[in-house]
Amino acid sequence: MKATLEAINRMRTEGVIDKYAIGGAVGATFYLEPSATLDIDIFVSLKTMPGSVLITVAPVYTYLTSHGYKTEGEYIVIEGWPVQFLSPGDALTEEALEQAIETEVEGVRTWVMTSEHLVAIALKTGRPKDYVRILQFIESGILVTNRLESILSRHGLLEKWEQFGHRFLGDEK
Repeated sequence: MKATLEAINRMRTEGVIDKYAIGGAVGATFYLEPSATLDIDIFVSLKTMPGSVLITVAPVYTYLTSHGYKTEGEYIVIEGWPVQFLSPGDALTEEALEQAIETEVEGVRTWVMTSEHLVAIALKTGRPKDYVRILQFIESGILVTNRLESILSRHGLLEKWEQFGHRFLGDEK
């Protein structure tokens, strides 16, 4: 992953992308035991096309393909890792990107979403694998309850959190 992150950081240094944050299953591995995943989800604020209000991932793909990286479906393989560049699609992922924490992987500076944002995004997405990940976060004891509740409240997810607790944790309504 080191070489992949170095390539992504070069894109940032060269102005192709702004701040980014690792999310999804790989983001969760910064806090939990690694789980099987096929790709790295990189959330990044994409720039608008000149003279347009539309955002585009084209400069990312143009840059990377000009440096010899190949596309595979929605991914671009960077140093052996399929990477998906995602624009924050809502206020929650935008906030998660904004509040991402700096860390290092094998000496390479990178940013990862907070554990609380990863849980909130998983709750909002609501797939079975997301619920499993939420349970792993709860069992790990690393979540800051006040911070998580604040995020859930800001993004209208408290009711869904209560439903999750009732369904998976036996919490009373």
